[in-house]
Amino acid sequence: MRQFTANELRKTWKQFYIDRGHVDVGAVSLVSDGSTGVMFNVAGMQPLMPYLLGKKHPLGTRLCNVQGCVRTNDIDSVGDKSHVTFFEMMGSWSLGDYFKEERCKWSFELLTEVFGFDADHLAATVFAGDENAPRDEEGAACRIKSGFKKENIYYLPAEDNWWGLEYGPCGPDSEMFYIADRPDCGPDCGPGCDCGKYTELGNDVFMQYEKHHDGTLTPLSQKNVDTGWGLERILAFLNGSRDVYQVDVFVPAINYIEKNANVKYGEDEKITKSMRILADHIRTSVMLIGDEAKLLPSNTGAGYILRRLIRRAVRHARALNLGKEQILGMAAIYIDEVYSESYPNLVANRKFVLTELEREISRFESTLENGMKEFKKILDKTSSENKKEISGRDAFFLYDTYGFPVELTVEEEGLKVDENGFKDAMEEQKQKARDNQNFSANLTTGAGVFDSLDESKQCEFLGYETLNCDGKIIAMASGESLVDELGEGQQGSIITDKTTFYGTMGGQVGDLGEIIGKDGSKFEVTETIHVAGGRTAHVGTVVSGSFKNSDSVSLKVDAENRAKTCRNHSATHLLQKALREVLGDHVEQAGSYQDTDKTRFDFSHHQAMTAEELQKVEDLVNEKIAEALPVVTEEMTMEEAKKTGAMALFGEKYGDTVRVVKMGDFSIELCGGTHVSNTSHVGIFKIVSESGVAAGVRRIEALTGDNARAYYKDVESKLYDAAKLLKTNPDDVADHIKKLQEELKALKSENESLKSKEAQAALGDVLDQVKEIKGIKLLAAPLKGVDMNGLRDLGDQMKEKIGEGVVVLISEANGKVNLMAMATDDAIAHGAHAGNLVKAIAAKVGGGGGGRPNMAQAGGKNPAGIPDAIAEAEKALLEQIN
Repeated sequence: MRQFTANELRKTWKQFYIDRGHVDVGAVSLVSDGSTGVMFNVAGMQPLMPYLLGKKHPLGTRLCNVQGCVRTNDIDSVGDKSHVTFFEMMGSWSLGDYFKEERCKWSFELLTEVFGFDADHLAATVFAGDENAPRDEEGAACRIKSGFKKENIYYLPAEDNWWGLEYGPCGPDSEMFYIADRPDCGPDCGPGCDCGKYTELGNDVFMQYEKHHDGTLTPLSQKNVDTGWGLERILAFLNGSRDVYQVDVFVPAINYIEKNANVKYGEDEKITKSMRILADHIRTSVMLIGDEAKLLPSNTGAGYILRRLIRRAVRHARALNLGKEQILGMAAIYIDEVYSESYPNLVANRKFVLTELEREISRFESTLENGMKEFKKILDKTSSENKKEISGRDAFFLYDTYGFPVELTVEEEGLKVDENGFKDAMEEQKQKARDNQNFSANLTTGAGVFDSLDESKQCEFLGYETLNCDGKIIAMASGESLVDELGEGQQGSIITDKTTFYGTMGGQVGDLGEIIGKDGSKFEVTETIHVAGGRTAHVGTVVSGSFKNSDSVSLKVDAENRAKTCRNHSATHLLQKALREVLGDHVEQAGSYQDTDKTRFDFSHHQAMTAEELQKVEDLVNEKIAEALPVVTEEMTMEEAKKTGAMALFGEKYGDTVRVVKMGDFSIELCGGTHVSNTSHVGIFKIVSESGVAAGVRRIEALTGDNARAYYKDVESKLYDAAKLLKTNPDDVADHIKKLQEELKALKSENESLKSKEAQAALGDVLDQVKEIKGIKLLAAPLKGVDMNGLRDLGDQMKEKIGEGVVVLISEANGKVNLMAMATDDAIAHGAHAGNLVKAIAAKVGGGGGGRPNMAQAGGKNPAGIPDAIAEAEKALLEQIN
């Protein structure tokens, strides 16, 4: 067998297929666009799904690439020799071109002529058939014809030789194996056996069917072939190893761990497992953060998977006595050394990747500190009840409140989590949000009432050019049912064959308006949304008359409402560009919302914007508004749009033809929304808030046009009201407030001084109240009318007076009890602990509390218990002193 480096293997794979008429289509993002029901791209064919279903690929019918993939369904298996969460899939495809005979021939050539395998040591499996699909005799015959021995062909069931995602293209597959020179482990020894005799090399999937959401199979309009070989696994095998962590994509990281942790790979099973998990999880994290999606850790979706990977890596790094700096050093190795040639985007995003990784590690360290306190309480409760399982509700509380990864800790505590209870608690929270949903929630794409409509019933959108048009009703619904008629007062939704109403999409809220029947009937449109089949549904109420299917109607969009929304949407484009100008190119849209009142824009940035930055952004937007830039919208192919430099929203699905919105030479974006025709129509732009909404995501809310002017008018009105109250003019309000603050500060200082004197007077001569407990001085005294701040001040003074010892002060104030304890360093050295002391005596006054060894405080509700608390202080300290 020939040996390879990872870079050599990638190049060899692609060149092999290019020589056979294939085109390298390149790799796409690791993060899925959601069209296949999974969060990540888990297979090389996944991004090609539309083309496998029959759509024409612009680069032809023979394709190849090396695609990065992420799979975390078996994350708990990572740590052995073969499992990884990120891997590279070397793939090639036939889209209705060649089929089984050519595919089998080329796979055999690749194995024997390129990789140097002995044909006698090669085996293949084929689909044995079941009630859904027949036995793959054609596949077996093609394998034998290509060069595989007949006795090395094995028929296996669907669980072994059928490939497909949750839905989409699928079909029988045929896996290839290397047969080692060793005896069979038994009569059933064969491919798939875990004895080590058979090693999987690659897989050819013959996509003949499409699996639908209901589980049924139908023949594809074209027969496709999907070939996939895992780079890391074949690389290890070609280089004489069964351990993927011993190939060149991992070795530099493993060597780094060995050096910094002073351990040796392979010597200790537990240590080696931690080394593998650390190396794998940090590699995957680097890939995800450095990906074109720039995925960030969060508590939902793909971001939560990333967070779990990083935090799991940190836990195993700690087990190896490695800290944040060492983890970041290993991450840099993947960027600078391992993948610098094959993944140049990592190098370009180096600073971003390492910064985000450092933030999450630091955040986790804080989470561990805060969450661990709550976890310990839950752990103590679970143990006291002699349970071996943490309740799902408790686990969800830790997850929801602290983002605390319970699963990481219970591994070491020997406990389990009630996963069903956890899911129930999460669903309960989601249901609270769903309870507030409106009528249109029943009309959403994919599960709506209009799903059953004939595909010929389509709705043409004319709203870019005009606000009014005539159309014909093609479908109506009320509640969750299709209806033939909507009567006066009835709420429902109407679909017409033509519409000028823009449906809510891309953050822009849909149009309002009315639909008028030929007899004068009126339907008030209160919401416009997109439903199944790309149709537009007009949601609202019949104000007068009635409407029937096939009625001819006139559609009229509320022009003022549309204009206000357009101003906000166009301002959002200017805002995004301004943010990138002021903050940097790392700014990416993370969400947006535009209605008639405001624009809200979420973007990637990791600290609060300064007042200066906000002002720069606002000034730049207003500058571009004043320049009266023409807003031009053009339709073009995606490739043409990329050449213009147009910004695209990651994760958004775009068709072959896209709309490009240009605002002068300042902003160029892909956008399907509606806009003003000139930036001057936005009027003015005012940022009213900037805040954080998630880790690494900031939010700006802003106003435009009349709304901005109303804002300024309101601020001006409040300023005049404030000036009137201060009995000054608006220009002098700030100076007047400053003067009042200085006077208030002086009065507070005087008041605190008086309170301190009163407290000292109330305490009287303390020296005759000091007792000695095993040689440690104790001052435990009751007071009246002193708040907690006063107790702390007195405590500091009393420590100075008694020298070394313990001070306990308890005060009744407004019917409640304030309790404070302090211990000096010498007293602590002899066993005194202020926190434990307070915990022991607080119950006497009907309270609770605690704190550090040198200072603690508590509150209580029972002043009558103060004498008992004073007495308890002596007993508690006596038990503490060594």
